[in-house]
Amino acid sequence: MAAMTQTPRRAVMLEVPPHILEWRKRTGADRFDEVWEGVIHMSPSPSNRHQGLSGELAFWLKTHWARRGHGKVFVQCNVARPGIPKWLDDYRIPDLALLEPGCAARDLDTHFAGGPSVVVEVYSPGDESYDKLPFYFDIGVEEVWVIHRDTKVPEIFVRGAKAFRVAKANRAGWLVSKATGIEMRAVSPNQLALRLASDPATQALVPDPA
Repeated sequence: MAAMTQTPRRAVMLEVPPHILEWRKRTGADRFDEVWEGVIHMSPSPSNRHQGLSGELAFWLKTHWARRGHGKVFVQCNVARPGIPKWLDDYRIPDLALLEPGCAARDLDTHFAGGPSVVVEVYSPGDESYDKLPFYFDIGVEEVWVIHRDTKVPEIFVRGAKAFRVAKANRAGWLVSKATGIEMRAVSPNQLALRLASDPATQALVPDPA
């Protein structure tokens, strides 16, 4: 009989045995774990393509946005719900976080309490990027960018009265981030074009075709 291959499936454990938590901590497997209202969400390390896209986004943002004094860029930081006794009871780890002066986030070294100006989620098929939207809205995030890993199609979610709404592209096909002044759009083949709206010379393609 041919060996059966199993597709990874989501699983729910009513209580995680201490030895599993200790093993994950000892081996570093818990690096990307999140806690959603007291429930542990165990995520594997992102794929190489996922990390590569996230890394190039971070490089462009630091080079063209942060170094011009607009704000700071953090990679895979802890973002927690403010006002709770233990921040580890409710936090998420976005791929990137952009913090402008005066945003809701308080830097407590181990984590940010409250929302950055923008959080960026690189969406890999089957992950929980979209499930995080209500949390990001609750803690005061101004915009959520979801960048699809495989197609590089971007989405910008902006604050509405009670939830995020999807921003529409302008006539030229660019999505405009009002929070940062950054424009983006998917271009063929499977690349993301980025630029500062005030400076076309900053336009670049991610991944870099070079």
